[in-house]
Amino acid sequence: MGAFRSIRNAGSVFLGRYTPVAAGDYASGTNHVLPTSGYARVFSGLNVDHFTKKISVQMITDDGLLGLEETITTLAEAEGLKAHAESVRRRLEPRE
Repeated sequence: MGAFRSIRNAGSVFLGRYTPVAAGDYASGTNHVLPTSGYARVFSGLNVDHFTKKISVQMITDDGLLGLEETITTLAEAEGLKAHAESVRRRLEPRE
């Protein structure tokens, strides 16, 4: 297992004498569709996550947005996205 600690990029790792690649290809639950040409640096082997859709959900309170205001507006304006910055400021304006 010591060599396993040094592995940084791999689509799949087969450890030990009794763990042939064929087991992963056909029977042990992993998949033999693996990233090639160095893509293991950024991609995993094919798995159930590739067939699921994920939606991120956020909900920020007024106090939370107030705490993030400077960060958001500074970054938005640095990127030239003034309407993004304004969308924060308007939400924090006092209500009449």
